[in-house]
This record gives sequence, structure tokens and C-alpha cells, in this order.
Amino acid sequence: MTEILIKNARAIVTMDDSRRELSGADVLLRDGVIARIGEGLATSGDVVLADHCLVTPGLVNTHHHLYQTLTRAVPGAQDALLFGWLQTLYPIWSRFGPDEMQTSALVGLAELALSGCTLTSDHLYLYPNGARLEDTIEAANRIGLRFHPTRGAMSIGESDGGLPPDSLVEDEAAILNDCIRVIDAFHDPNPGAMVRVGVAPCSPFSVSRGLMRDAALLARDKGVMLHTHLAENDEDVAYSLEQFGCRPGQYAEDLGWTGDDVWHAHCVKLDGQEIDLFARTQTGVAHCPCSNCRLGSGIAPVRKMRDAGVPVGLGVDGSASNDVGNLVAEARQAMLLQRVTRGADAMSAREALEVATRGGAQVLGRDDCGQIAVGKRADLALWDMRGIEAAGSWDPVALLLAGPMQVRHLFVEGREVVRDGQITGVDLPKVIERQNQLARALAGL
Repeated sequence: MTEILIKNARAIVTMDDSRRELSGADVLLRDGVIARIGEGLATSGDVVLADHCLVTPGLVNTHHHLYQTLTRAVPGAQDALLFGWLQTLYPIWSRFGPDEMQTSALVGLAELALSGCTLTSDHLYLYPNGARLEDTIEAANRIGLRFHPTRGAMSIGESDGGLPPDSLVEDEAAILNDCIRVIDAFHDPNPGAMVRVGVAPCSPFSVSRGLMRDAALLARDKGVMLHTHLAENDEDVAYSLEQFGCRPGQYAEDLGWTGDDVWHAHCVKLDGQEIDLFARTQTGVAHCPCSNCRLGSGIAPVRKMRDAGVPVGLGVDGSASNDVGNLVAEARQAMLLQRVTRGADAMSAREALEVATRGGAQVLGRDDCGQIAVGKRADLALWDMRGIEAAGSWDPVALLLAGPMQVRHLFVEGREVVRDGQITGVDLPKVIERQNQLARALAGL
């Protein structure tokens, strides 16, 4: 039996069913699970003093492209809209291989962990030069994060009227077969799973209707979740109207892409009928506010979605469109964007934190994560409130208004992934050095 006691926290935001907030309380972690919450708890195991810390559930990232941390701030892509941005980067990504995929994933996962993330999805939809989904799964094992990778794909290249170059598309039968392979090899449906696998054709403009339909049938046969991009910007909606004769929400519904086992990234341009559809079917949304701002896609109607009952989580998206992968900063941005469009009372810091924790867990189908409650997984973030960011703060729980952007300690399944602000599982400076070597080689420097 392994125990860790988080002792005498300044404040605990539980995000449990009662949304309790506790002061001076302890949390006992036992064998990867939250065993007890209360005051004056004892243990024969390790003790972590938290009297200066705010304790929250680990944050949940519902959309990422980890491979993109190798292509931050690429000239020619920095000021482009979505389609032009993709066309600039596709030739660079086509030169990736297993080393680039795994190193980039290590950097992206470490960055997430330092920002309080304990559970992340990843959407990997291109596999050049022998790259495989397990390149990222191995990276997540090394960092220690709970991981929900998705086997993405592109099947319609430029010669067939698609956006990606032909060198990055795959045969559709081969895509489906590899989905079966990785699900059988890595997917764990059990509570407390460290790895679950999803099926994720990239987008309506890079795969066929047939692959979208077949992917949904395969995922449901295998009992795994479905993920793709949808209604990201005006170009995306115009493409759907021109090619399919309907809006993105109708396209998704027609092909079996609605339900509580589906989540879509972005959804910036959902209209009222589509929001009602997603609420009725409990289809999830990964809201990526920083990326949406960077690409000029717009501001997603998150307030309308949540008021209607749509499950909404947060995503940092790829670092080629976000530049960073800081999930607590993403939560702050989500809050600010709803306020700038709908008023200062449109979203509180506590609600934004709920979207970043409990909301994301719901989107990913993880009722065992996202809250600090007895019986839930021991995934917690400890934020040191002694720094300059929080100096003078009257409310330590309002982390997103006055608090640090990096954790002091991070626990996943009761294991310390970040200790005193440092990643424990890898030699991070060495990984960063390798990342920069690869980036220079890709840039021809």
C-alpha cells in the first residue's frame, strides 16, 4: 500500500457534486485513489505540506496536437488563417519521423504537466516516415500523464481536391486496420486507465464521408470515443455548405458523429440549432480559445453552449497555432473571451476552473477524474500562492484572476509528476536540447 498525505492546504477546490471549498484540510492518497478528505488526517507514508497552496483537481486537456511543439512560430504561418496556415506547415510535417514525434510529445506533455494538467488527449492525424501512435504513448508513459491519444487520419489529398499534400494521406482501409491495431494494443476501458485510445479522422475537408461513417461504426464496435475538428471558422462552414450541402452540425449528425461518445474540437461557428443538437445528444466540445484567437477564427459561443447543457472542456490545441501549451492560461483566456463578448458576469473564475477540470473529464468520458472526492483518481494540482502573482489576493480560490501559471506539485494516479516545480520523469533540459536540434534541422539551419 502506497500513501501520500497532502497536509493542511490553504484552500481546496474540490469540484465535487456539492462544489465544496475547504480551508486547512488534508487529502489522503492511497494506491492511486483519493482515500480520505478532512482535517487532522495521519499517514505512515509521505507527507506534502500544503499550507501555502491552493489544491485543485488536475486540469484536463481535451484537444492537442503534440507533434506541433516542433513548429512554433514558423515564418509564413504566423499570420495566416486556418487553411493557409495548414498549407504552409504540411510540407514541414511531412519530414517528421518517430524521433520528431516522440521528442515533440515529450516537450508538449511536460509543458502541460507544469501548467497543472493531469489528463490530456492528443489528435495525431499524420504518420510520415514510419511514425506511429505509440511514439506519443511512450512519451506519455515517460512523463507520467494520463493519456487519451486518438488515431487520426487524412485520406483526401490535393490531387483529389483535399487540402493536405498527397504524401500525407493514407489508404482508408489501412487507416481502419491501424485503428483496430492500436485499440487492441493500448486501449484500457477500466476505471483508472492511464491510456485510452480514440478514433479521430482529421476533419471534414481531409477525409471522405465514407471514412467518417466507417470510423464511427468501428469506434462503437470497439467501445471507444470519436473525435474530429468541426465548424472551426468561416472557411470550414463554407466548405461544408459547398461540398456537402449542409452545415457542419448536420453533416456530423448524418454520419453518426453525435452522442456522448463524441467530442468535436473548436465549434467556433456552431449556430443555435447545432448547439441544441449537441445538448440533446450530449455531444462534447473541446474549446480552444488561444488557438482560435491566434488563427482569427472567432470566439466560440461557450456561454450559450453551457447554458444549453452542452458538455464543454478546454484544449490548448497544437503549439503551431497556440505557440504555448499552458492549460491554466487557456482557462483564463476562456473566461476573458466570454466576458469581452457578454459582460463581466458572463463567466467566473470558478466556472472556468470547472470547465478546465470536471468539464474536460466529462467530455473525455472520465467520471473517475476531474474532482477531489473520495473514490476518484488521485490526480491533483498544488499551486503555491506565495508568489508575486498572488500577492495581495483576497481570494486564493480565484486562481485564474490572481495566481500562478505553473504548479508547485502535480500528482497523477498518486504519483508525483512535478515536484517543487520540476518534472520528475525525464531529464527535461536534455529533451529540450534535442527538440531544438530537431527544429533547427527542419528549418535547414
